[in-house]
Amino acid sequence: MNQGKKWHKESWVAHPTAQQVEWPDAKAYQDTLDHLGKLPPLVFAGEIRTLKSEIAKAQRGEAFLLQGGDCAEEFSRCRAPDIRDTLKVILQMAVILSYAGEKPVIKVGRIAGQYAKPRSSPFEMVDGVELPSYRGDIVNGSESFAAARKPDAGRLTEAYFHAATTLNILRGFTKGGFAALDKVHAWNNEFVSQSKEGKSYEKLAQEIEKALNFIKVIGLDSNKSLNEVDFYTSHEALLLGYEAALTRKDSMTGEWYDCSAHMLWIGDRTRQWDGGHIEFLRGVGNPIGMKLGPKHDMDEVKRIIERLNPTNEPGRMTLITRFGADKVKDHLPKVIRELKSEGFNILWSCDPMHGNTFVSGKYKTRNFEDILSEIGSFFMAHRDEGTIPGGIHFELTGSAVTECIGGADKISEEQLAQNYATSCDPRLNGQQSLDIAFMIAHLLKH
Repeated sequence: MNQGKKWHKESWVAHPTAQQVEWPDAKAYQDTLDHLGKLPPLVFAGEIRTLKSEIAKAQRGEAFLLQGGDCAEEFSRCRAPDIRDTLKVILQMAVILSYAGEKPVIKVGRIAGQYAKPRSSPFEMVDGVELPSYRGDIVNGSESFAAARKPDAGRLTEAYFHAATTLNILRGFTKGGFAALDKVHAWNNEFVSQSKEGKSYEKLAQEIEKALNFIKVIGLDSNKSLNEVDFYTSHEALLLGYEAALTRKDSMTGEWYDCSAHMLWIGDRTRQWDGGHIEFLRGVGNPIGMKLGPKHDMDEVKRIIERLNPTNEPGRMTLITRFGADKVKDHLPKVIRELKSEGFNILWSCDPMHGNTFVSGKYKTRNFEDILSEIGSFFMAHRDEGTIPGGIHFELTGSAVTECIGGADKISEEQLAQNYATSCDPRLNGQQSLDIAFMIAHLLKH
């Protein structure tokens, strides 16, 4: 990859950079970054290159990207059961999508690093009191008093070690038998039998059952690929001091990689063409995602893609569109046509969550029907334009939360308070996530 003549991992500092934190103790902050720079990488260059090659396959229609996990990870939920339940849902969704789409599913979690959150304002009102905004556990606490909201550089180190712990658990689960295909299918059968909408999924579940039985009959059920899975991590590259501290030069290739995660993305608030985030990410060899909402400048989008991927390398760029159910039909076809005409190697992925957020009472929520509608419009637009709908990006959890309304359980706005557990944006629960997976399976098969 072409990393540019003048790039180095701190060159972003000379650029205007949105969403950075004013750390009250500058020396403690720098000492923390120096310490992080000496710690081992969280992920490895070879793993990153493997993911990039998998994304290149998805760009060609030979694989499908499933990216999902927490809106904002919390240190207090760095527990094996929580990590297991989120992983379980992603694995279940992957089996459904892989069978229906007849292609491998690339499993990428919003996990082991999604600790920082962009905010529209540095302050927020909490119970009538103005407080510094909660910026994610990597920066400050979510408690509703001023001392908790003070940025603490020590949290950067906490984030590193919580990410390392999460990665250790993920590797144990994905390589230790938990992710075996027959187990995952058994979970899906249980879901189908218990779901109010289960009958509509029963035929697909039976087809998968027959395929698994055939594998057993011909003696392939002990194959390693049926008992282990590759699982990758991702997060928004928001706090560039932290990201730069975990950036390493690969001894085999001489290229630089941000070893805080396998894949990184740029949010709608930080994709300034001349900004620090673009400057930093243009120099690391990771696969890069870019969120794209309705407030975009197409000329700037093209310049950003060219800057991040000057050699048009396959697997490098994923465009994650997030327009909202009521706007996707107006915006997405135009974006597809513009970027298709440029010949960019892009993986097109749909984030049906962020464009469909609204406030009900004191709770931010999303409507299941709006989420499903945007996904349907995403697939339809790509089929109309002759491009490949190659991925999906969710905020989800394995817990039985009541944060998004609708779905098979018909969660109402009045029920949001029953188990509204997110510290930031509303997530699909496990039941809703699997409902969505079966519905996407229908789109993939037709």
